[in-house]
Amino acid sequence: MPATEKPQTTPAGAASPTAASSLPPGASRVISLLVVAAFVVILNETVMSVALPNLMTEFAIGASTAQWITTAFMLTMAVVIPITGYLLTRLPLRTVFIIAMSSFLLGTLLAAVAPTFFALVLGRVVQAIGTAIMMPLLMTTVLNVVPSNRRGRTMGVITIVIAVAPAIGPTLGGIILDALNWRWMFWIMLPIAAIALVLGATMIRNVTETRRLPLDVLSVVLAALGFAGLVFGLSSIGSAAEGSALISPWIPLTVGALSLAAFTWRQLGLRDHALLDVRAFGTSTFTIALLMMCIGMMGMFGTLITLPIYLQTVLGLDAMHTGLTLLPGGLLMGVMGLFVGRLFDRIGARPLVIPGTAIVATALWGMTTLTADSGQGTVIAWHMMLNAGLSFMFSPLMTAALGSLPRRLYSHGSAILSTLQQVAGAAGTAVFITVMTTFTLSGTAEGAEVVEATMTGIHNAMVWGAVIALVAFAGSFFVKSVPADEEPDAVAHSPAPAPESTPVH
Repeated sequence: MPATEKPQTTPAGAASPTAASSLPPGASRVISLLVVAAFVVILNETVMSVALPNLMTEFAIGASTAQWITTAFMLTMAVVIPITGYLLTRLPLRTVFIIAMSSFLLGTLLAAVAPTFFALVLGRVVQAIGTAIMMPLLMTTVLNVVPSNRRGRTMGVITIVIAVAPAIGPTLGGIILDALNWRWMFWIMLPIAAIALVLGATMIRNVTETRRLPLDVLSVVLAALGFAGLVFGLSSIGSAAEGSALISPWIPLTVGALSLAAFTWRQLGLRDHALLDVRAFGTSTFTIALLMMCIGMMGMFGTLITLPIYLQTVLGLDAMHTGLTLLPGGLLMGVMGLFVGRLFDRIGARPLVIPGTAIVATALWGMTTLTADSGQGTVIAWHMMLNAGLSFMFSPLMTAALGSLPRRLYSHGSAILSTLQQVAGAAGTAVFITVMTTFTLSGTAEGAEVVEATMTGIHNAMVWGAVIALVAFAGSFFVKSVPADEEPDAVAHSPAPAPESTPVH
């Protein structure tokens, strides 16, 4: 369709998002299914974190080896997500969904019956392939079928997937371990994933324009080396501080940075045939909102790994009670995501992000006051405050970032956002753990008790997190706020692709 011709329908066969205010028929059911499926697969990123001691005992392995159950998952995510932009452009959404859920289902089964630790890690890798595809798939579907004046509330629901699922993963894991063994973490997921696969294969139809694109193998290799190098390097910094890293983290970090530089240069040269179209960064709203999202993810994942250490090592709680302590904050974020999304549709991003970053900074500074004598209720209060602030950040920033892009860049923008969230999560974990480990080792070397030294390390990690939050607060004033009834110029002037398949129903 020529750019000057007024589009009559979207690829979903419904009224144009610019003119329509309601979802296409059946779209709500499809989005709900994708949200549930995404929640289940994302939950697996952190559900095994409390099972490491059990795995060390059963498979007779050390802590550095057991950590690969999480590290391998993150590395796989970092490698696969950049390719999802290509997959979502090349293949129909239903095909991509079937690939994602089939991979997750197979990986879950492999992990449940794993006779060795290597087999368990392999199952986690196959799981992660499906997880990596699911989030960009969900966001691309929403951007294509949800009108701009309803995206905020829909993205608010997606916030539950992105933020709440990782937050309640340790809680669920602790509850399962308290009653059953770690294999039930996978057996419980298996029928849910199977039902989602059957329903998705029946309900989902293509709502995007598919194009035949050549796959640039060099871009795949550079992306894998770049993002995997960054995630592995950042994840190794804490181990290096303890003296247990396999290699110096600077080696994978350097390889990752150089590979990403080469990857970016190649994508700019490939332009419309790019594996991951980095021209999305040419949209200032997307770039600023994405940077703010990354800072928020650093704070969330940093506290998500530091607070359990504080609760178990300093306050002496077990795994289940540690998970239950963090549960109210995760639930609050889920509930607030629904209301914040509706507010975004009315007032835009900036009026929400500014107070949100202020609340996050206040909560992190509040956590610096925690001591070995602090009550469990105090931890719950600060954690809930932190998650309330993050709720005001994640949904508005994600909606503003992706909504500012041209339609042709939706899938690439979703892939970029999902990839950098993984890198930011690894960076936040690296900062918090490195600072905590450095000060803990320094304290024990000076003769302090383990609990006292650990408390000092956690305090300093929270100080660093609070300083990073102040950077986010300063940056929040630069976030643009697009009115709900105004379609971004990039989208408004982008020609609507012609439909290639049957509508969502």
